[in-house]
Amino acid sequence: MVTGTVGATVAGTTRDPAWEVAGAVPDPELPMLTLADLGVLAGVEVDGVSGAVTAWLTPTYSGCPAVAEMAADVDRRLRAAGYPDVRVRLRLDPPWSTDLITAEGRRKLSEAGIAPPRPTSAVGASGPVPLALGPTRTGVSASTGASTGTGTGAGAGAGARAGAGSRTAAAPPVPCPLCGDTETEELSRFGSTACKALWRCRACREPFERVKEI
Repeated sequence: MVTGTVGATVAGTTRDPAWEVAGAVPDPELPMLTLADLGVLAGVEVDGVSGAVTAWLTPTYSGCPAVAEMAADVDRRLRAAGYPDVRVRLRLDPPWSTDLITAEGRRKLSEAGIAPPRPTSAVGASGPVPLALGPTRTGVSASTGASTGTGTGAGAGAGARAGAGSRTAAAPPVPCPLCGDTETEELSRFGSTACKALWRCRACREPFERVKEI
């Protein structure tokens, strides 16, 4: 017999206390978020006879270096909460998406000065993402989201494609989490971790990180 919740978003489910324990584990790279906030905790199953707990984690990407620490922390906290038989498993299908970050998680990111990801449907982030070389600093217009970077060769081609209605042109602006202005620009595709990009606000001139859409 298995009780508890199997999915993180099942409406009306009475969650086992084991879910609350596992869900409260902070993310190693974004410690202001819990695994529940981030949507990484995919499910918790509790055997009603033996009391054994199986926690399912879906990593943000398959090579995420924080997965081992997440699993160890979930295991440690569940055992400390009185569950002697704990298993932590990975679930890769369906894959994790930034759309799984909860509203509370997005609020916490903004309060920490990190721009939350936009809905993947708004930026066309589904399936393989094409790579085009361009300038190291890519400005984004607040009104259209189109690239304003200049350059020649591959960089100019990328800008032309953005102006021609690519997924970049359709993307909504990225508001500054510090002042709220939408006149922002990307400085680097990668920030302190692989899942974040480095941006700067043109209004308040402050740099900030943004969680990239997946």
